[in-house]
Amino acid sequence: MAKRLMKGAEAIGEAAIRAHCRAYFCYPITPQTEVAEYLVRRMPEVDGVFLQAESELAASNMLFGAAAAGARVFTSSSSPGIALMSEAISYIAAAELPTVFVNIMRCGPGLGGILPAQGDYLNATKGGGHGDYHCIVLAPASVQEAVDLTMSAFELAETYRTPVFVLGDGLIGQMMEPVEFKEGVVNPPPERPWATTGCKDRDPNLVKTLFLDPAALEVHNRKLAAKYREIRANEVRFERYNMDSRPETVMVAYGTVARICKTAIDFLKEKGHEVGLVRPITLYPFPHEELLAIARDEATRNVLVVEMSNGQMLEDVERATRFLKPISFFGRQGGIVPAPEEVVRELELLAS
Repeated sequence: MAKRLMKGAEAIGEAAIRAHCRAYFCYPITPQTEVAEYLVRRMPEVDGVFLQAESELAASNMLFGAAAAGARVFTSSSSPGIALMSEAISYIAAAELPTVFVNIMRCGPGLGGILPAQGDYLNATKGGGHGDYHCIVLAPASVQEAVDLTMSAFELAETYRTPVFVLGDGLIGQMMEPVEFKEGVVNPPPERPWATTGCKDRDPNLVKTLFLDPAALEVHNRKLAAKYREIRANEVRFERYNMDSRPETVMVAYGTVARICKTAIDFLKEKGHEVGLVRPITLYPFPHEELLAIARDEATRNVLVVEMSNGQMLEDVERATRFLKPISFFGRQGGIVPAPEEVVRELELLAS
């Protein structure tokens, strides 16, 4: 199939359509409003439902209801909007409803600004709402990967009956790149025997998150914890870049920042200096074992974490590597995207 030049936000909307999603509830917020602008036209063409709610709170609770009724659903928003959805996300996780959330991050805290950032890492990977729960978190580094991971998100949500996040920064939502939509990579929604679809020929289904019996609630929480252990065992994804030479310095970065790091690595390689990169594609589950193996490698001398935040992923890198090797950090905030030259300077400082 021929590639199409598309803006990231619009490509994400089309990816959801190709993944057989037919229900989208939203509230507009920069820098991802183009998802809604695209789907307001596209959903009626496939007999789907588009609804702009009165707020993010309303949209997220519409997701709960539609998912409970068996629909394949998703929403898209940006950082402050996702914060408003956090309560409903906790409910959706507790009710074990397959739902996809796309967060195109902007800078904060507060209203912050509309430029790219990675300041929602902790919100996405550590739950964000109340209670013991996790969401699978996928971090694309290109528009094509945003398409692929959005389509994958729906199948992961169905497999584990859990919320799945596609976590991109503002660059992912706004830049244009060639994309290809592969046919037949996502199956139509399966039968959902647990859904509230009417019970003329079966016993009633009850989708709930309230457990007044503490023993019953503990059983439910342990069931969720077992599911998260299964996710951690089976769904870790990452990319290794220039790692075969066992470089002395290894960078860890995700999303579009990882592309900047690759440019810095290629520049230094031309000068005869080897630097490697590990790019987490799943932020939850995080590639702990891969990073621990790198930290245990005698060839590794330094680890450099690069983010568009004040070091949110840094905490997971420190935990994964168990401080076996020195860990440095370089980050930009406020919507400032780090330049390859800045990353090169940080690497040269480490080398010296």
